[in-house]
Amino acid sequence: MDPVAEVRAFVLGIPPGEVATYGEVGRAVGLGPRQAGRAVARLDDDVPWWRVIYADGQPATCHHGGARALLESEGVPFHQDRVDLAGLRTTKDR
Repeated sequence: MDPVAEVRAFVLGIPPGEVATYGEVGRAVGLGPRQAGRAVARLDDDVPWWRVIYADGQPATCHHGGARALLESEGVPFHQDRVDLAGLRTTKDR
């Protein structure tokens, strides 16, 4: 299967208000994080690319930025300029 199609299928499965790291996406489809990042950058805007973040919580920079605003509109918590992964997990566990 095409790696971009595999990444697309995985990203479509990330629910609103949740995120996955490039590494998590890559492991799920058999790619490295950088290859997963290149595939995410090629996704159309109808795929929630903004739900894929860097391991340190930084939002994606592809698709002309805008990931933070989209994540915040879904209720994803931030601490300074990064997704608050601890806060997100706490919210998810409720």
